[in-house]
Amino acid sequence: MLELIIIAAVLATSILSGVLGMAGGMILMAILVSTLSVGSAMMLHGAVQAMANGSRSWFLRQHVQWRILPAYAIGALFTVAVFTALALVPDANLILVLVGIMPFLARLVPHLRGLDVTHLPTAALCGLVVTAAQLFAGASGALLDVFYLNASLNRFEIIATKAFTQAAGHLLKLFYYGLVIGVTDSVAGWVYVVAIATAVLGTRVGTRLLARFSDDSFRRVSAAVILLIGGACVIKGAWGLAL
Repeated sequence: MLELIIIAAVLATSILSGVLGMAGGMILMAILVSTLSVGSAMMLHGAVQAMANGSRSWFLRQHVQWRILPAYAIGALFTVAVFTALALVPDANLILVLVGIMPFLARLVPHLRGLDVTHLPTAALCGLVVTAAQLFAGASGALLDVFYLNASLNRFEIIATKAFTQAAGHLLKLFYYGLVIGVTDSVAGWVYVVAIATAVLGTRVGTRLLARFSDDSFRRVSAAVILLIGGACVIKGAWGLAL
């Protein structure tokens, strides 16, 4: 029954992310952390999300904004180097609170509203903080989207580029928790295989549904979902800290 719940969650969240380009990973992480150990949740989530995001970026590869990626990579690799040197395994609850607050700050503070991932210094900052959130809390979709909603990109370019950077980030997460921290995974190998295949299927369905949205409706729905997910992260993190 547990395996079936995990596979169903992977399918549903992959479809959601295929349409909106985010939110699915955060929801899946919350489900996995509630059913598996933290280490196993990080590893399974990383494998599934790397494949889901990788396939999404491949399906939409003609829309990936390659000019953003070198600066993003600099920030991401700096974060991984710091984490590797310190072998950090931080409390995810505090980071969930911080990640959940970010979308609200982006709508309250004018300076944060100016964040635009197409500006290379901002892309480097995005790589740094988003990768830190991935290594801390496993998922970073709500935080990542803060850097994209103000960019002059259409919905296909946003989702394709976010998918590529998220896939890379999840591979870095697998490297960090699998090799640096040395997590011993308790999840059966067949669950990985089925979950990854399901993620690709869900992603394909979601990217086909994406064509039904206009750019304006996509941004409105994305903004609402980001706030909902952010609020859920704050509540979950605060509850965990209070226990």
